[in-house]
Amino acid sequence: MHGPADLHTHSSVSDGTETPTQLMRAAGAAGLGTIALTDHDSTAGWAEAAVESRRQGITLLPGMELSTRYEWRSVHLLAYLIDPLNGDLLQETAKIRESRLRRAEGIVARIGGDYPLSWADVLAQTREGATVGRPHIADALVALGIVADRGEAFDGILHPRTGYYAPHYAPDPLTAVKLVRAAGGVPVIAHPVPAGRDRMLPEPYFRELADAGLFGLEIEHRENTEEGKVVVRRIASELGLVATGSSDYHGTGKPNRLGENTTDIDVVRRIVAEATGSAPVLPD
Repeated sequence: MHGPADLHTHSSVSDGTETPTQLMRAAGAAGLGTIALTDHDSTAGWAEAAVESRRQGITLLPGMELSTRYEWRSVHLLAYLIDPLNGDLLQETAKIRESRLRRAEGIVARIGGDYPLSWADVLAQTREGATVGRPHIADALVALGIVADRGEAFDGILHPRTGYYAPHYAPDPLTAVKLVRAAGGVPVIAHPVPAGRDRMLPEPYFRELADAGLFGLEIEHRENTEEGKVVVRRIASELGLVATGSSDYHGTGKPNRLGENTTDIDVVRRIVAEATGSAPVLPD
């Protein structure tokens, strides 16, 4: 394994715009030495990514970004090197994906009452087997010329204040951390301090998560506020949690660029050492 290491990326299996193969090629072009594929609630892109990562001479950490919820907050948990066949985790992610699908259908039906948008329009923007979500609805709105890009869609039609939004099922973070550890994986909270301090988990809850097996916090991420980073660095130090950094790359779906934030390669080695669910894919 070698750096630079970007431990948070998405392919078209979830809401990225590039296939796993294209994502690995982009990682190679960006000069990355290690990359984690962390599609939302799915491991379906692992096999394809593994083939191209070897060709590119890149170490691949297979992973997933697990959807969780604490009170009204959406909290994402990066799960590295899990056992993709773990029954409990498979059952939970299937439940999340089914809820995402029903939620998306409901959102589209409500938007369709005011705009010329249909479910077929959304499906046309998804890859077969992908976890359908709001980014695909945004892409359909762009394709129809209703908005200019995903950003405009999320700032407008898809914003919770418009009334089209609806939540989907997600386990609480503590349950998710335990599920990931039971599946042999290593859990890290993604972008823990986005704009608005009230969006951060309560400080005492971080101790509960650490006691349950939380490994780290994704501190270097463009959505984290500078003020928030100071807070979570202190929390990480007090609780013995590890700091990571990642791009959260989505292809053209977000402005985030591969390698804009990276994780120290010694941290990557610690993740690999702790994992028992699966192994990194090493280059040929």
